Amino acid sequence: MDSIHRVKSISIWIFIIPFISINLCLLIVTKYHEILAPGVPIHSSVLPYFDGGVSISRTVRNYPLYLIFKPAMFLTSYLLIKYWIYTKNIINHFNPGHKYIKKIFFFGVASAIFLTIHSIFLGIKFDNDFYKLSRRVVMLAFIIFELVAQAYLVATFLDLKEKLQLHINEKVLKIKKNLITVLITVSIIALPFLPFNNFKFIKHALEWDLFLGIIIFYLLTFFMWKKNS
Repeated sequence: MDSIHRVKSISIWIFIIPFISINLCLLIVTKYHEILAPGVPIHSSVLPYFDGGVSISRTVRNYPLYLIFKPAMFLTSYLLIKYWIYTKNIINHFNPGHKYIKKIFFFGVASAIFLTIHSIFLGIKFDNDFYKLSRRVVMLAFIIFELVAQAYLVATFLDLKEKLQLHINEKVLKIKKNLITVLITVSIIALPFLPFNNFKFIKHALEWDLFLGIIIFYLLTFFMWKKNS
C-alpha cells in the first residue's frame, strides 16, 4: 500500500530533522553563547534533558540560531501534515469511517499548525506580557494536540491489530503505547506546576524530554511498519 510506504519514509525525517536542528543549536549556543546569545541564562553543566539548564526557546530564538531552527520546524510541520493525511488514508483502507479518524486528523494537523505559528514568531521580540503568554500557550497547544493525536492513533491501531498484523510489528506498537502513556502521565502531573517560577529547571527539562518523546514516536513509526507493506 502506497500510503504505508509514504508514512514510513516521512516518519524517519520527522524524527531526524528536529532532533539534529535543536541539538545543533544547543551545541552552538553552549559553546558560543557569550557571542551568539548574550544574556541567555545557561546552567553551568548544560544537559537540559536532565538538569533543565536552558529552555528550548532560549536556545534557538537568537540570531543566527533561529536560521537553523525555523526552516527545520517549517519542514517538520509540512511533513507532519503529510504524515497525518497518509495515516488517515491507511485507517480508511482497513476500516473506513473509524470512530477516531476525524479526531486523529484534526489533532494531528492542528499540532503541525501550532508548531508553524510558534516558529513564525520565534525570535521576534515584543516587550509585552500577552505576547509572551501567547507564545507559551501556542507551544503548549502543540504538545497537547500532538499527544492527543498520537494517543488516538495508538488506540486505533490496537483496535485494528488483527487487520494490520501482516503490516506492523506488534512489539513496536506496544512500545509506542507505553511511550505515549508515559508522556501523557508526566504531562498531567507537571501541568499544575507550570505557572510557578520555582520549578523553572524542572519545567525546562520536561520541555526537552517531552519534545524528544514526541519525535521518538515517529522514529518508532518507521520501525513499526514492515518493509513488505
